[in-house]
Amino acid sequence: MLVDEKTMLLIWLGIVILTLIIEIITQGLTTIWFSIGATVAAVMTVWDVSIWWQIGVFVVVSVIVMLLVRPIAKRWMSKAITPTNVDQLLHEEALVIEEINNSANTGRVRLRDVDWVARADDEAVIPVNAVVSILRIDGVKLIVKKK
Repeated sequence: MLVDEKTMLLIWLGIVILTLIIEIITQGLTTIWFSIGATVAAVMTVWDVSIWWQIGVFVVVSVIVMLLVRPIAKRWMSKAITPTNVDQLLHEEALVIEEINNSANTGRVRLRDVDWVARADDEAVIPVNAVVSILRIDGVKLIVKKK
């Protein structure tokens, strides 16, 4: 035996703790799979299974858990993203009340009785009274395109 059973158990538990700490810090589903694989390998150490089997099971379990659980977890976590009121403005139409000229750093639109700073999505100059569509929001600026 390359390493005694007690040392191997401590190594696997160390991997579990380290990967859990990394997971807590990153919160991005990056190392939780290895925590699960190392836990299974630690159990195999207690059962006095060969170190090579432990390593193999660690790799296989980690990969299987990652492939099976990650897509489900990602879908579940993305549901927690709540759209804001400002997201409702996307694709709406606004009226240009000050010429939009990215080079001159000018432009305002009126949308729902509120004046917004606006910039064109390209280098086009958009005249006053033109109707524009809201493409995206960059900070407090609406990025627009002429209809």
